[in-house]
Amino acid sequence: MATAPRPRTTTRDPEALARRLTDWLGARLPGARAVDVTVPESNGMSSETLLFTLDHPRPPVRACVARLAADPAAYTVFPVYDMERQYRTLRLVAERTDVPVPRVLWLEEDPGPLGAPFFVMERVAGRVPPDVMPYTYEGNWLHAASDAERTHLEDATVGVLARLHDQVPAEEAAFLALPGDGDPLRRHVTAQRAYYAWVVRGLPRSPLIESAFGRLADLWPADPGETVLNWGDARIGNIVYDGFDPAAVLDWEMACLGPREVDLGWTVYLHRFFQDLTAGFGQRGLPGFLRRDRVEDRYAELTGHRPRDMDFYTLYAALRHAIVMLRVAHRQVHFGEAAVPDDPDTLILHHASLAAMVRGDYW
Repeated sequence: MATAPRPRTTTRDPEALARRLTDWLGARLPGARAVDVTVPESNGMSSETLLFTLDHPRPPVRACVARLAADPAAYTVFPVYDMERQYRTLRLVAERTDVPVPRVLWLEEDPGPLGAPFFVMERVAGRVPPDVMPYTYEGNWLHAASDAERTHLEDATVGVLARLHDQVPAEEAAFLALPGDGDPLRRHVTAQRAYYAWVVRGLPRSPLIESAFGRLADLWPADPGETVLNWGDARIGNIVYDGFDPAAVLDWEMACLGPREVDLGWTVYLHRFFQDLTAGFGQRGLPGFLRRDRVEDRYAELTGHRPRDMDFYTLYAALRHAIVMLRVAHRQVHFGEAAVPDDPDTLILHHASLAAMVRGDYW
């Protein structure tokens, strides 16, 4: 992890984007310019980010972010990038909850100005637990924090999920309902099967992922429970923190309607993903942080809802993440950054932990 090159995230020219962004801004806010435009090193692979300062005598905000749909030439992680859906989700969460999200300013659905649909939002100051190198490694601010500070951050983060799930009426988030038949959980899993089929089309299939889908059927909840707005990519690496308090919740492209435990399982497992990798490289990591039992207890304390069927939901999170990791690995092969192995399952970075979950001996 320390020496592997970061996968390519874009094929676009940042300087050209800056010029085009200034042209676009001027039509919406006469005299406005985009200055100090940068592409962060942590630019994600599901969409692209431009950071800039809005130069104008009376700007709505000065520090801004433009989120662009992914460049199709960059072997995208997901088949569809609906920026209008993300924009609407951010507005809904801002209007209906006290969950901190950036202020959204403009939505542009025409791909003409920047080559892809995008929206502009406020840039919130603070710090984010890093993915590379992971926050579970020694040498970053979260690892160096005290146990009490990390506990505060953990509790506050679970509080974000609790408030989101409790405060947004599901009917107002109906635009986030996934297509298909059955209840929201059934639709969610059906969508993941379709995504997996898209990832492996024309390529070797993953026996491990397919066995995980089979195991899901064995663990299927008897009652998925209440349907709520799910953040989707519910992990601490998508939160800007002011000290140890959430200041802005980011990355809503995976938002949907579903059971509460879809978010909770993702939060728990995505930490375990980094913790397992860290332990595999001989470091202690943060084994007491975001532990499954602590997350479940805190969520129950805040909402009155005791999370159920978490073996199912943590396996489902690991399965979903495996499909994303398989696509990312295929992208690295596409750009000549990795070779094709004999066993397609080894393209999944966490194949060992996913296999343990399928066997039922992970936890």
